[in-house]
Amino acid sequence: MEKKKNLSTPRKFGYAFGITSESVLYNMFFTYFLVFLTDVAFVAPAIAGTIGLISVSWDAVADPIIGYQSDKKGRDKRKFLLVAAVPMGLVFIAAFFAPDLSDIGKFVYYIAVTIVYWLFYTTYTIPYYALCAEITEDYDERTKIRGLSSFINGFAIFIGAAGPMLLVTAFMENGMDGKISWTLAAAVMGAIATIVAFIVYFSIKDVELIKSGGEDDSEGLIKTYISIIKLKPFKWLMVFVFFYLAGSSLMSANVLFMLQYRVGVSPDLISLVLLVTVVGMFILVPIVTWLSTKLDRRSTCIIFFSLEIVGLLILKVIGVDSLFMMLILAGVSTLGTAAFWTIFYSMAYDIVEVDEFVNDRRREGAVTSFPQFVQKIGSAIGLQVAGLTLAIVGYNANAAEQTARAVTGIENISTIMLAAFVLVSLLAMIKYPITKKRFVTLQEELDKKRNGDDYSTEFLKDII
Repeated sequence: MEKKKNLSTPRKFGYAFGITSESVLYNMFFTYFLVFLTDVAFVAPAIAGTIGLISVSWDAVADPIIGYQSDKKGRDKRKFLLVAAVPMGLVFIAAFFAPDLSDIGKFVYYIAVTIVYWLFYTTYTIPYYALCAEITEDYDERTKIRGLSSFINGFAIFIGAAGPMLLVTAFMENGMDGKISWTLAAAVMGAIATIVAFIVYFSIKDVELIKSGGEDDSEGLIKTYISIIKLKPFKWLMVFVFFYLAGSSLMSANVLFMLQYRVGVSPDLISLVLLVTVVGMFILVPIVTWLSTKLDRRSTCIIFFSLEIVGLLILKVIGVDSLFMMLILAGVSTLGTAAFWTIFYSMAYDIVEVDEFVNDRRREGAVTSFPQFVQKIGSAIGLQVAGLTLAIVGYNANAAEQTARAVTGIENISTIMLAAFVLVSLLAMIKYPITKKRFVTLQEELDKKRNGDDYSTEFLKDII
């Protein structure tokens, strides 16, 4: 197998820019969908959380299927981006439409629409992220590409999480109905995602990729994933991903509730909160990238997650009862956000080489898709936990003022509950066995194996 040279800077930027397509939609969904259902479409909180759980869980099931299919011989992952670009944006708009239906009708409508949306979202994101492992095999180069992508993601997070509320407010100030304003805001986000998807495709459509012989169809989907799941580092990576993303979606779904009911300010100020996140990403992502090349990804992640947990617990003791403290909370949570999104996919890419060494197959799509599967299950659980917690503490969307119990519960979601999820994720990363030194050894022995030379398996005892 020929080892691919590093990507040129313009093409590297073009690829990294693709995170915008999935990030603006992802962040709008997990920041606003729960509050849209409860406060705009008037769906009960527990039912709203269940809608999120069912739809995202279904999407998670589609992840390994798309990943497996994209690995098949003769298939180009870049063409999956083209197939998904337009329908992904269109169906997203329908998810933020509030039809005049019965409670059962609303439940059926939102389940159906979000299931279709997440299917096209998966068709874009799985091949998109897997492509990086076909661009380069270099440990540091992968870190730098993901670092650039995470840096760009700072803008995308702001657009997806702050932009919709700014748009809704602007539309309503110009006399538009609240429900229509949300639909139009979703239309803007959908258009951005679709346009960027086309830009990415044309940026890298002529790039020569690292390809193996292609997935052996005779092995089948189930056996493919069983062989990957058996890899020790993969197991710990999945625990790491699940608990961090569950906590992250919990936090995102709770931001508007925190602003309005705990802090006592207008939800419009979410743009200020997200500005802190964006600035934090711009500052922290280069530090995470640099530290990951000097130490390794595992050590860097442990450092940043530990700092986030300590910060969250301190904030719970002090109390997040003002806009200033809410901004501090946003900054603390960005410690984990910057580390996770800069490091996570590069860790999955490294397992591509572990899989090739152990199982004699190169399966970028399959290896990348299963973390996405776990990611979405975790995110869905986070939405469900947020909805159930709001119901348990007595949140009432129709009440002019929430009870003290409800307000305390809302604060707990964004502090001690988030800290608990991040702690489990941190413990999984401590157990994760792939360091930079071990990965370099793996690559050296893998090259020997590819060339038919004598190679050692001694290093595998540390990884497997």
